[in-house]
Formats: sequence, structure tokens, C-alpha cells
Amino acid sequence: MLNIAVIGCGYWGTHLVRNFNNSDVWNLVALCDIDEIHLNKISKSYSGKKTYLESTPIFYDNSIDAVAIATPSSTHYELTKKALLNNKHVWVEKPFTMSLSEAEELVKLAQERNLKINVDHTYIYTSSIRKIKEIIESGILGKIMYFDAVRINLGLFQHDVNVIWDLAPHDISIINFLLNKKPLRVSAVGKYFYNYNQKKLEEIAYLHIEYEDNIIAHINLNWMSPVKIRRIIIGATERMLIFDDMETVEKIKVFDTSIKLNSREEVYDSLIQYRIGDMYSPAIKNTEALAVEVQHFYDCIIKNKESDTNGISGLITIKVMEAAQKSLKLGGTPIEIK
Repeated sequence: MLNIAVIGCGYWGTHLVRNFNNSDVWNLVALCDIDEIHLNKISKSYSGKKTYLESTPIFYDNSIDAVAIATPSSTHYELTKKALLNNKHVWVEKPFTMSLSEAEELVKLAQERNLKINVDHTYIYTSSIRKIKEIIESGILGKIMYFDAVRINLGLFQHDVNVIWDLAPHDISIINFLLNKKPLRVSAVGKYFYNYNQKKLEEIAYLHIEYEDNIIAHINLNWMSPVKIRRIIIGATERMLIFDDMETVEKIKVFDTSIKLNSREEVYDSLIQYRIGDMYSPAIKNTEALAVEVQHFYDCIIKNKESDTNGISGLITIKVMEAAQKSLKLGGTPIEIK
């Protein structure tokens, strides 16, 4: 077994604590949170674990093999760097960092020290996304043309990042994982309506991303919707797919639907034909994504292999995010992704 400490025991941190504690391959040894009342409350359910209000002792504890960081986004870079400098593998929440230069530095540091970084893009480990990846790679959809993603809900407003940095990493990481194509450019528009904690953080944003092979992606992000929607539509030449994470049974639907253009010599004689066939919903295993990811993180360390959501994949997501933020400030001007 490997020893791990969780830094940050808030909403998501408590899920990490539970999964690492329940794991057969991890030994959860320490919990850290700056909120003493909350930390004491959490620790009552996990007796025998060391508790810290400050993370420094964890980094200097040579018996700890890895740390899981579930703190505010602005602290990810500093805490991850401290962990790597003290020879600890790192599990870090999204977004990986708040800038591309920070992500590049951490990836380089981990490579130099032969340490593993796992960026917690949890959706990648869901059985639904794994099934969609399988469907795409089978070729039955044909050539992918577009992704249309909607991720909207009422709250939770974040105190340190806008809606792009809060929600977009989910869909960007999913699309990057499913496509395995290079993002080329991105444009973003958005608005803020509330002066939240004296910060002007956009609550609504729309991203348009262009990928290799003439593929486009559109992402709708919103903290102020009266309904919660988590949906991705994938358009392809032979079939089309809808992933609806709010569905309890048929999360994935594949439609035998396509568009054919039969062009004659004159443009005005072009004929568009629509093919509408059956719909089927593939069976999906009922597994907890975090439990799968926790096991995967262990396997990557023991077998010295890269995580499916390693530092490089996190870095690529940050590239898109940083370009989107620049575009947002320029009123939607497309920004090239290098």
C-alpha cells in the first residue's frame, strides 16, 4: 500500500477522503484543512488519521508517498510544486494551474523527478465517457464533425475563478480525451452581472474551439440557469450521439442519423438528403468514477506509467483555458493555441 494525505477537505475533498480511505491499495494517513471546526468534524468519521491546519508538515513527512490537493484553484500551483520538490506524487483538482507557464513548470519538475501527476478530470473515468471513447474508436459514427456541450446550473458561484475556469475544464478535458486531436484556436465571450466578493467574475460564457481535421466544439457555460443540464452532442458523418449525464438510465443515445449532400454540376441543383434510422442506448457499467481513478493513480505509480489525466493532458486543457480567457478579455477575438 501507498500512504496518502488529502489537503483540502471541503465539498470535493470529502469525496476524495472517502475514496482513498475505502481503497484496498491506499492508506489514508492524514487530513489537512484550514477550517479547524470542519476538520474536527471530518476527522470524527476517520479516526486514527493525523490532522493538520497547515500543509507544511505533510510535505516534510517522508512516510507519505502522495498528496491529493483539493484546495482553491489559485493554490494548486504552489502546493503541487511543494509536493514535487519533496518527492511526492500529486493528485490535484481541476484546473491544474491558473496559467500555462505554471503547468509547464510542474510537468517538467515531475518528469525530472520521475513523479506522477494526476489531474482530477473525473469525467474521464466514468463508464459513460469510456463507452463513448469505445464507440468513436469503433468507427461507427464516421468522421467527427462537431461537439455541442452544455454545462449549466444555478450556482455554485466560485470566489476565485470565473465560470470558464470552474466549469469548462470538464468539457475541454472530455473532448480532448475523446478526440485526441490538437486544439488550434479558441474564441470566448461572456458577461458578469454580480460584483461577487468585489470581483468581476463572469457567470456566463460561450466557448468556440477549433480542432485539427476541421472539427469544432461549442461549450455553453452558465452559473445562473434555473435548470441543471450536463449534455454533449457529437455530430458525425454516419451517426450522431447524445450524452446526457442527468439521465439515470439512458445516459448515451446513438442515433442512426446523417446528412448526405448529392451535388450535381450546378450549385443550385445540390440535393440534401436526411437519413433517420433507429436509436439505441448501450449498456453502461455502474461504477464510481472516483474509485476507478483512485485505483488508476496507484497503478500508474507502481507500474511507472502515465495517467490518462496526467500533467501533460492537464497542460493542454490549460492551454485552451488561457487562450479562452485572453479571447474573453478581447471581446471574442480568436486566439491561436500554440
